[in-house]
Amino acid sequence: MAGSAKVAGDRLRGVLDAVASMSSDLSLDGLLERILRQAGDLVDAESGFLDVLDRRSDRRIGSFAAYGIAGVVDNQHPGRQLLVTLLEQPAPQPGPDAGPEESRSAFIGVPVRIHDFLFGNLYLIGKRNGAGFSREDEELAAAVASAAGVVIENARLYEQGERQRLWLEAAAEITTALLSPISRPTALQLVADRARDVAASDFVALLMPRDASSLIVRAVSGMPPEGIVEETISTDRSIAGDAARLLQTIVVPDTELEPRYEAHKTPGWPDLGSLMVLPLRSSEDAGAMVVGWLKGHQTDRWELDPSVPQRFADQAALVLQVARAQEDQALLAVFEDRDRIGRDLHDLVIQRLFGIGLMLDNTTKLVSSPSAAVRLSSAIDDIDETIKDIRRTIFALGTSPDAKDLRSQIEHSVDHAAKLLGFRPEVRLTGPVDGVVSDVVREHLLAVVGETLSNIVRHAEASRVLLELDVSSEIDLRVGDDGRGLGAAKVGTGLRNIRQRAELLGGSCEIDSSPGGTMIHWTVPRRAT
Repeated sequence: MAGSAKVAGDRLRGVLDAVASMSSDLSLDGLLERILRQAGDLVDAESGFLDVLDRRSDRRIGSFAAYGIAGVVDNQHPGRQLLVTLLEQPAPQPGPDAGPEESRSAFIGVPVRIHDFLFGNLYLIGKRNGAGFSREDEELAAAVASAAGVVIENARLYEQGERQRLWLEAAAEITTALLSPISRPTALQLVADRARDVAASDFVALLMPRDASSLIVRAVSGMPPEGIVEETISTDRSIAGDAARLLQTIVVPDTELEPRYEAHKTPGWPDLGSLMVLPLRSSEDAGAMVVGWLKGHQTDRWELDPSVPQRFADQAALVLQVARAQEDQALLAVFEDRDRIGRDLHDLVIQRLFGIGLMLDNTTKLVSSPSAAVRLSSAIDDIDETIKDIRRTIFALGTSPDAKDLRSQIEHSVDHAAKLLGFRPEVRLTGPVDGVVSDVVREHLLAVVGETLSNIVRHAEASRVLLELDVSSEIDLRVGDDGRGLGAAKVGTGLRNIRQRAELLGGSCEIDSSPGGTMIHWTVPRRAT
């Protein structure tokens, strides 16, 4: 009797020692293997499994640990399917009248629970002495599994606390970045990189509003940006669109069960298995941050309370808004400086050149030599051209290099034609091009510019092209070349469309073509509607 009590006491101390060993490290990494080995040592088992049920199904195995069994590579083993079957068909327990020999078995299977939640199962196989496991062995294994549930829960809470701390530190880091000037693209990339690091995810994408019906990917982390950045995603029936529109965090444990995820599958978009979409709330239109894990990499991290990641996203939205305000302020400073330069050019340089031109013009009347008068007249013409160039420069100073204005759109059409011609057409823009051309006229004007340049590319065989647009009194467009003329293109639909566009706006179009070149003169009123 005393011997039995001693054995029971030794086993109890063994359980306590096992629990103490489990609790020595609150990191989930390696914890499952330590629990398994402690249980195996207590009951003298030859081998064992410990599985963690996949949260998406009670019939699937997620994490997996094993010892004493050959063939386990990267947590994969043929016995895993057997364990899934055992979950549905647990081994029969001996009856209350069973004898000592009948109560022994070669296999122990006990659940690992966290409160009322089934976390996984602990399996021990084969007693080392060959006698089989007794009921006491089963009770010890059950005691270890019960204690393991508490330890695992503590480890999970610890990991959640650490993850929340990292989210808060990341939010503080991106806020600190605002203490120094930062561009919006740099801020976007910083937010994406820090979110991926803290979430231990495979992929993060920041989607910002493009228009009322779509979002555009502005930054990615974890994947090459080619094929993803600048891609647009509809706000209709997409997860990111719903998160941005409803300002709600959306968690998707399994993308295969989420039909809205199809809207995100652009050509370069990665094949994600689980994801969390956080709205980027701001005073302007909201965007979205997609945090995802690739298929096969899903972890329990998606079970974390998204409230702390959402606070990071809210802070990130504020950072992006401030970064945009900084850019706007810097751009305003540039425009103010350009405005000052423009005033100086107009009030000082142009007036001085104009005065010099008048003086030279008066001087020509005092010169008796015809050749000298011709030279003075040529110098006056050069001064006039210089004044025009300076005025065009003044107008250009008031234009943002990134703005989709008429000036830049014309330049874009010219650049496209230059690739086909082999040389760049000369462009002369006179007057406040971006200020006086209405949206109605702009659409027709750009179409005429494109059509005239296209005709020159196809038919003219020109070596020089000049495009002049003067909006000083009316919309006056002249496009000329030194090619062989339009020939059969004179009756083409393109030229008819050019004339019709002018007539529609109350203007006119004159086309002068000869073997020495073509001149198209397109004129419409400034206030055409």
